[in-house]
Amino acid sequence: MHDLIVFIVSNAALVIANPAAFAMFAVLFGGGGFAVGRYFLTERIANLESRIARRDEEITDLRAKQLAPEHEDPLVPLFQMTEVLPPPPLNFNRLLAQRKENLHVG
Repeated sequence: MHDLIVFIVSNAALVIANPAAFAMFAVLFGGGGFAVGRYFLTERIANLESRIARRDEEITDLRAKQLAPEHEDPLVPLFQMTEVLPPPPLNFNRLLAQRKENLHVG
């Protein structure tokens, strides 16, 4: 910033001699820089706006879930539900222990 001030002070005679040209170039370059910056940041701005909208929707959904009463009864009755499990693995040590337990002496 200091260099810019030094540059303007060193060329003050030129700026004072042609103030309309200096103002025109300042507006052109300033407006052009703003337009280019806005063009490159448009995607980022749109992305942030969509994230804000999505967050607001999630907040309203969570608030609606908090206010909604929860069902204590399951939606599917338990007697209609079946569970298919694979057979237990063979355990020969347990089979031998069961055989010894089932032996009755006497």
